[in-house]
Amino acid sequence: MVQLTRIYTRGGDKGKTSLGTGERVSKYDLRIEVIGEIDEANAALGLVAVESQNALAELLSHIQNDLFDVGANLCVPMRDNDKPRLRIQDTQVKYLEDQIDFYNENLLPLTSFILPGGNEISARIHLARCIVRRAERRLCHLADLEIINPGLIQYVNRLSDLLFVLARVVNNNGAQDILWRPGGNTSP
Repeated sequence: MVQLTRIYTRGGDKGKTSLGTGERVSKYDLRIEVIGEIDEANAALGLVAVESQNALAELLSHIQNDLFDVGANLCVPMRDNDKPRLRIQDTQVKYLEDQIDFYNENLLPLTSFILPGGNEISARIHLARCIVRRAERRLCHLADLEIINPGLIQYVNRLSDLLFVLARVVNNNGAQDILWRPGGNTSP
């Protein structure tokens, strides 16, 4: 377990931060950017969780914990001589897939793309999904430049899929989805 006894360290006062290896990098380093976007997604899910109950709140708590695992995985770059570290596992990706399958089963079929909204919780889930997608894009950029755990991209990709499904679930299983009407606001 992590124990934090001091919140400020002054270590970042000159624009650098430490990775889990102790290596100092710029606060705008791509790896730090991805960690920050994962953290932002986690905070957005926290907003949804406080307004949710029962199974959804438990699911979001599970995901929020996993997102800290994602951050821990990212803060320690993979090396050839990598000693055992906290890494996203296939079981965590499979958990998301199982949740997608479970929640998707009762959704109304999609007949169009949907607009974020329907109700406040759905809109917040869509916002979290967009943040996760941005984190995924940056993560893929990092993967083009460095060796990363491939499970990270899988996890983040499945998470955005699950959030899309959950946004529909809280919209009365899709009955309150707002459908996109291509060209619907154009003049004849």
